[in-house]
Amino acid sequence: MIRTLLFILISFFTTIGIAQNASEKETIDTMLVSWHKAAADADFDAYFGMMTNDAVFIGTDATENWQNTEFRSFSKPYFDKGKAWTFTTLERNIYLDTNEDTAWFDEHLKTQMGICRGSGVVKKENGVWKVKHYVLSIAIPNENVTKVTEMKKEWDRIQMEKMSKQ
Repeated sequence: MIRTLLFILISFFTTIGIAQNASEKETIDTMLVSWHKAAADADFDAYFGMMTNDAVFIGTDATENWQNTEFRSFSKPYFDKGKAWTFTTLERNIYLDTNEDTAWFDEHLKTQMGICRGSGVVKKENGVWKVKHYVLSIAIPNENVTKVTEMKKEWDRIQMEKMSKQ
């Protein structure tokens, strides 16, 4: 009898936890879709309003490690022209920590650069999910890596020298 009651209670609370987890993931997914849409709509305030004040954006170029303030300055002219960039989600995976106040995700995106991969960390601030860290990379098919590596060889050499001196 006690085992049965315990089993029922554990099952009940596990089910509630799974449902809440799914709900949080849906909320995060909706926020990320809105975040990408804000860029496509050139809505500067909405876009940066969905990022933490200490957010980091790592772009596709090896020199792009933008702190929030720098990224705002870099991005503003694009937003002011009426269109920043358009990223449409192809697929996304979201993972929640046990406290459900931090999550991380990876996604494939349709972009003007073809398929890109995004990954990041989102943090719940005052009950609202915000992007804290985002990394964008261009997806290169394995069969093209040799060509791409050769193409950027000289640029990489120069950048590696600069980075080694820092």
